[in-house]
Amino acid sequence: MKKITFLLSAMILLFNYSGFAKGPIDPKPKPAVDTYSLTVFDQILFYDGYNSVVQLTNPPEGVICHRNDLYAKKLTDQQLAAFGTTITMNVTVKAACDNYDRIGNVNLAFVPKGDATYTPANVKRIELGRFITPFMNKNIAPNLVPYSYDVSNIAQIFKDPAITSIYDIWVELEIFGVPYAANTQIAGCVGRSDVFFGTLEFVSESDFPAEADNYLLPLSIKKDLNNYAEGATDVIGQTVRTISFDLPAAVENARFYLITSNHGANDGGEEYNRRFHYIYLDGTQVSVYKPGSLTCEPFRIYNTQGNGIYTPYPRTNSQWQEFSNWCPGDVIPIRIIALGNLAAGTHTFKITVPSAQFVGQQGYIPVSLYLQGKLSPLSVSDFSKNQFTIYPNPANDFVKVKSAEQIKGTFLFNMLGQQVTKGEADTLDLTIVPKGVYLLQVEFSNGKTAAQKIMRN
Repeated sequence: MKKITFLLSAMILLFNYSGFAKGPIDPKPKPAVDTYSLTVFDQILFYDGYNSVVQLTNPPEGVICHRNDLYAKKLTDQQLAAFGTTITMNVTVKAACDNYDRIGNVNLAFVPKGDATYTPANVKRIELGRFITPFMNKNIAPNLVPYSYDVSNIAQIFKDPAITSIYDIWVELEIFGVPYAANTQIAGCVGRSDVFFGTLEFVSESDFPAEADNYLLPLSIKKDLNNYAEGATDVIGQTVRTISFDLPAAVENARFYLITSNHGANDGGEEYNRRFHYIYLDGTQVSVYKPGSLTCEPFRIYNTQGNGIYTPYPRTNSQWQEFSNWCPGDVIPIRIIALGNLAAGTHTFKITVPSAQFVGQQGYIPVSLYLQGKLSPLSVSDFSKNQFTIYPNPANDFVKVKSAEQIKGTFLFNMLGQQVTKGEADTLDLTIVPKGVYLLQVEFSNGKTAAQKIMRN
């Protein structure tokens, strides 16, 4: 009898651990993770980037065609609320009638709340990810290429009421294509102007409460850097760019998000050379890198056009590293540069590529940059030095500042770092700004400054 009881007990134990038992074995099971998936663009067709006439005559609902290479769609409040702590961005490009390597990218545009459309150059934007299309032939499989990015840092942007109370967030998909070579090289492309199909989706897991005091500062989006053009360099003859920016309050855990890629396919051009890039904050070097993957061979499968990746023969890793700084079919890295805590005031970002050579004054390096972190709360010592009170808060039309120290000026910033109004007395007029959350900076006669969030109802 004891043997039978033992055998039954063993069988029950085995049954439970085999995965067939109905009840959970773990006394403290982990909660299920909710997954949210949002397809923003679904195989939307792009056209000749050099043609100034928009050719997508019947766009999908909610899509704006800024140009043949740039489409945008607004994220609704419900969609923003559904995102969680982690966000993966997936892009798929399918061949139409462009069979060469081009670049594409995904951006966020911050558009005044309620506006039905916008001009990209007139609003703040950040680039989330950049990619290179392969040499694709639409008649040969695979005729599409996937790209994936971890963009979990934007979850905090999507959840920040200080941003979403003032701005709608639009997602842009940009793919520049040219059909002229495919018109003669690819069967079925004679006379056509369509170049690529683009699909963009976000996948997010788990939810979290909105964290206060997120800070976002767009600094540059695809602004060309080279050594020969006015506005593209600080000094003609040098490949260097300096960007100055002001922080109205201290920012904790500040990070640069930087995207660069070299272009210029002329003989000996920058597209084919790896150059060291040096990054400085306030004159101190904070990063150095040399663009380019270890090898382009994993992407050869997507290069179905006859010239493949430049030749039909595989190259070794060392050969690739000597030859090219990008791979057709690959992503361009998002470089995250940790800066620590930054004090309020003026700072400078500098990028320099001292060995860059733009043969025949051709080529460029598009630079995209933004800063993200968390606004530092005012400490007790700050209050003891500059005793002040802001009231009412929330406010309707006016806000007053009371302080034992003489007030020199007040400055109101939105949550993208833009100064929207200022005052010279202790009263600030809010009637000229939209309802939402702002950062009020107070400058005292002793040279000290302090800042506090306020809300206009």
